[in-house]
Amino acid sequence: MTTYLLRRFAFLVISLLLAMVVLFLLLRLLPGDPANALLSVNATPEQVAAAQAQVGSDKPIGEQFVTWFGQMATFNLGSSFISSLPVGPEIVSRLAVTVPLTLISFGIAVVLSLFIGFIAAWKSDRWYGAALSAVSQLGIAVPAFWVGILLVSVFSVNLRWFPSGGFPRDDWADPDAALHSLALPIITVSLVMTASISRYVRSATLDVLGSDFLRNARAQGSSFGVAMWRHGLRNASVPVISILGIELATTFLGAVVVESVFTLPGLGNMLLRAIAQHDYPNIQGVLLISTLAVLIIGFVADIVQRLIDPRLRTSVSGNR
Repeated sequence: MTTYLLRRFAFLVISLLLAMVVLFLLLRLLPGDPANALLSVNATPEQVAAAQAQVGSDKPIGEQFVTWFGQMATFNLGSSFISSLPVGPEIVSRLAVTVPLTLISFGIAVVLSLFIGFIAAWKSDRWYGAALSAVSQLGIAVPAFWVGILLVSVFSVNLRWFPSGGFPRDDWADPDAALHSLALPIITVSLVMTASISRYVRSATLDVLGSDFLRNARAQGSSFGVAMWRHGLRNASVPVISILGIELATTFLGAVVVESVFTLPGLGNMLLRAIAQHDYPNIQGVLLISTLAVLIIGFVADIVQRLIDPRLRTSVSGNR
């Protein structure tokens, strides 16, 4: 297990380094100069040269990468071209919106998915089992932003139960007000993720229900509930956990998109504004943190999956 942890961690580091290279190169391949963010329409050649020197775009791309990589190695995400504020503290402040939105939405989605997916598999021969499966399939095809707009129309515009957007200026100083502002975004992300996760839960449950070990347990006198708890739960959870890691990363990225619908001051709002203003440090910072979050989630999911299933801790040769 220790060897696997070291190998998996090395893979995580290499993936992050490759992502940094790709992110840097893709931004530099886009048309336009990042110095344009500091210039007016009628800028003189001297002003253009001064702006390029300020942002470093006048240097060779290799030198730019070495400088940027050195900053990243010291956890320095740079400063915004527009506001001149450090990118790191700005991202941390906005994570106070994005992280709770992601975790609460994912937690609700997992609870609902376990119930819906299990019932859809267990009662697949009944009309309500088939209905739950059909609704899940339909939910996958519905874009998150459309769900958000629909919820705003019903619960904000018509019923006036929740605000249509925004977040308290004092952040989480008033938890009730903060949660009230996040209610519709949380429902939006939860509904979309529930539809996706429940499909995998249903598939894993169907595999267990048709397995030999479950039939053998029932033949030996175990009730359905006891057989599922002792034998089915672990076997069904192995494939689901790997999917949950992917879905948690998807929830994080989906939350970033939904934030733009509800004008929340999270990473999504920061990223969209940075793209509109060609603010490279902010763009790089948000995308790098998002990539790191996705890689860490995948790393943790792999470790948990191996802890649950002993077969994954055994190599082909039989050595642990």
